[in-house]
Amino acid sequence: MTTFIWIAAVVVLIGIYLSWTAGRLDRLHARIDAARAALDAQLLRRASVAQEIGTSGVLDPAASIVLYQAAHAARQAPEDGREVAESELTQALRATLGEREQVDAVREAPGGEQTLAELTAAVRRVPMARRFHNDAVRAARAVRRHRVVRFFRLAGHAPFPLAFEMDDEPPTVLGDPHLPA
Repeated sequence: MTTFIWIAAVVVLIGIYLSWTAGRLDRLHARIDAARAALDAQLLRRASVAQEIGTSGVLDPAASIVLYQAAHAARQAPEDGREVAESELTQALRATLGEREQVDAVREAPGGEQTLAELTAAVRRVPMARRFHNDAVRAARAVRRHRVVRFFRLAGHAPFPLAFEMDDEPPTVLGDPHLPA
């Protein structure tokens, strides 16, 4: 009878551990979803403001076209090509707004100060949002690599989390801490 009690206690403890691990994994997946939504919001905000600057007529025509097309491509990119499109938008921002004169031209336009402040805030928040997302992915991957998780299939049918890798280095002038955000 004592053996049966010990076996039952061990089975209950294993069940509690498995339940706790599955709950932890579920919370990590929810954290990834929330971080991805925040990243998507920041990327959309950045692309929208860049598109607005591209259509404002403040920049020279070639720079306006490059910036508008990159922003449009980033907003319309399918999920599997999003990282490349967002990196191309970053490169377009660096190319078109990489010098103080270009930024000053945007600032001097009607509503330019506010538009520039929105863009500056967006290009500063994208790397943070991407870092939060990738940290959540890294934590979930670490838990999913454990043998117990794989053996008991505690991840269920959730897809394996993927990091979001892109070029998110802002233009030097917009990364300037003296520029109002």
